[in-house]
Amino acid sequence: MSVDPMAYEAQFFGFTPQTCMLRVYIAFQDYLFEMMLVVEGVILKKLDAIPGCQISPSQIRKCTEKFLLFMKDHFDKLFGRMEEVLLQLVLNIPKNVLLPEDKVHEQYPCSKEEFQALQEELQQLQQQCRAEAAAGEALRAELEEQKAVVGELEKILQCFNGLENICREHGTGNFKESFAFLTQNSKKLQDALKDIEEKSKKMEQRGQLL
Repeated sequence: MSVDPMAYEAQFFGFTPQTCMLRVYIAFQDYLFEMMLVVEGVILKKLDAIPGCQISPSQIRKCTEKFLLFMKDHFDKLFGRMEEVLLQLVLNIPKNVLLPEDKVHEQYPCSKEEFQALQEELQQLQQQCRAEAAAGEALRAELEEQKAVVGELEKILQCFNGLENICREHGTGNFKESFAFLTQNSKKLQDALKDIEEKSKKMEQRGQLL
């Protein structure tokens, strides 16, 4: 079999010429084996019709196998010549023939160096696309975080607005003063709570002593 990959022929035919020749070889070989079995069967029938014949079926099988090897050897030699002719003259695309789908290469020729440069440029563009995609994902994640922060700030703003409204309802217009007033009252409440807790502890200790 030919070792030439014949890629251009495979592009045109849709299969490699070597694959075609291999299938033809297998088909001829199978037909040869089947033919020898038919011949062997005919010989056995003829021998059965001859009275007193001393030739056994095993001897016929040995002779058939020898004849099959002889035929296969000659067939391989003939097929080798046929394969060479078919691959060179029938299943071969001449070097000066250009397939229709490759006409664009004739109009816009490209050297190996130019093709290599295009491949390198393509790889760079692919890397840039991947980097931009990653940056886009990061920006989207940051935007989601900003939306969450804005939501929290809006809640805080609503809380301050509510406090300001409460202060206005109680006659205090300045929010800073109201906030300071609330802070002072909160501290007083905390001190009072501590005082109550301390008195409660003392009362519990007295109760235990009694």
